[in-house]
Amino acid sequence: MVQQIRRAALSVKLNLAEGASRKSSIERSRYLEIARGSVIEIDAALETAVDLHYLNAGELNNTGILLNRCFAMLSKMIDSK
Repeated sequence: MVQQIRRAALSVKLNLAEGASRKSSIERSRYLEIARGSVIEIDAALETAVDLHYLNAGELNNTGILLNRCFAMLSKMIDSK
């Protein structure tokens, strides 16, 4: 599960970078959508870790806040295209 979270986190950054290099706003938006999907994937994996009692929900409070902020920022970037 740790490796999957790491891959998803890297995917967010790499999709932002690749999307920034695209000339078409449609292409840029697509990469932003993929990055946003990776944020959701991280959230789901961490939620599963709580369900499996690897972590408690309190330990993830700050992480959840940051994930929500990332999701909101990516959504605003997509909507502004």
